[in-house]
Amino acid sequence: MPDNSDVFDYVIVGAGTAGSILTNRLSADGARVCLLEAGPEDYHPFIHIPAGYIKNIYSRKLTWNFKSKPTQHTANRSFILPQGRVIGGSSSINGLNHVRGQPSDYDGWSQLGNQGWSYSEVLPYFKRSEKRIGLGNDEVRGRDGELPVTDLDLIHPTCEAFIEGAASLGIPRNPDYNRGDLAGLGYFQRNIHKVLRYSSSKAFLNPVRRLQNVEVRTNAQASSIIFNGNLAVGVRYVRGNRNGAIHEVRARREVILCAGALNTPKLLQLSGVGPADLLKERGIEIQADLRGVGNNLQDHYGVRMVAQLKGVRTFNTMAQGFPLGLEILKWVFRRPSVLAVSPSLVHLFWKSSEQLELPDLEYVMTPASFRESTVGLLDKAPGMTLGVWQMRPKSRGYV
Repeated sequence: MPDNSDVFDYVIVGAGTAGSILTNRLSADGARVCLLEAGPEDYHPFIHIPAGYIKNIYSRKLTWNFKSKPTQHTANRSFILPQGRVIGGSSSINGLNHVRGQPSDYDGWSQLGNQGWSYSEVLPYFKRSEKRIGLGNDEVRGRDGELPVTDLDLIHPTCEAFIEGAASLGIPRNPDYNRGDLAGLGYFQRNIHKVLRYSSSKAFLNPVRRLQNVEVRTNAQASSIIFNGNLAVGVRYVRGNRNGAIHEVRARREVILCAGALNTPKLLQLSGVGPADLLKERGIEIQADLRGVGNNLQDHYGVRMVAQLKGVRTFNTMAQGFPLGLEILKWVFRRPSVLAVSPSLVHLFWKSSEQLELPDLEYVMTPASFRESTVGLLDKAPGMTLGVWQMRPKSRGYV
């Protein structure tokens, strides 16, 4: 049994969005919270410069470099599934755009028996966490929360041309897709404030991590959950690298797993919680035979299309050579700059069939093109990228 210094009310695994918010909220009433994060601190400058996304998304230090298993449905190809491995989790490496989701999706979860997940029930939490800077209906948007949500300040003529083209097809412009109706198109709202990324850790964790009742441990990878019978009472973790010493931390109240859609079921399985046949195959002692752990994985298969453009300067030329120096200077003086935009600028939510009541497709557009559709490898010539994916895929996978 560890000494009293390693016993907390709550032990949270994962300092991403969920872990950062829970640490903030649970510590507010004086509860002692220990937050474990497998990755490092978020000190790398590319985390905080929005354009650094194109470097960090492939970082071996800041991400879990997961890959999918090749199948016949992907022409026997594997593709990357990057997850944040740093303070702030994926909110420190993601594309920065802020999208709540369609109210009917939350209502659908509630109708399936998930109490507390209807749109009317989650809306107060959206408002409480949000600091909307810009236009918005205060009945559905928050003004006093921790997370800034701002509007794009760099309007590119290619984006306006795309919006006009979509409008000619009968797709309306949506002034605020986070108001409760996604249908239409316009510019993304972002978690960027004063030209810097505003991750969940910056918004929720930083204000509380120096409190006496909060302890954050980085480079601490959880290896298993400690059980007393069927009750989770603590976590074993490895400090440093995989050959590091094993430590234990105990929880008086709860162990809370916030390690993401891939690492959370993985940790449960390593701890003996999951499908019995899988655990036996791996030589893991069975704690609880729960067949759902690691199954029902849902993800969006995205397709990106690129095109070269003539007669217009796009981000391809603005972010290379001498023009890049000018963009850096603008960024330093907090002026609209390529360095302070999200990777996708325009959103379009629409229906694949007129028979549908709600949008089932999301398109994203940006005035930049990437070689071989690889984010981070800019083409030399001016170009644009259009991506699209299903919002409610029916296929299911596993971890």
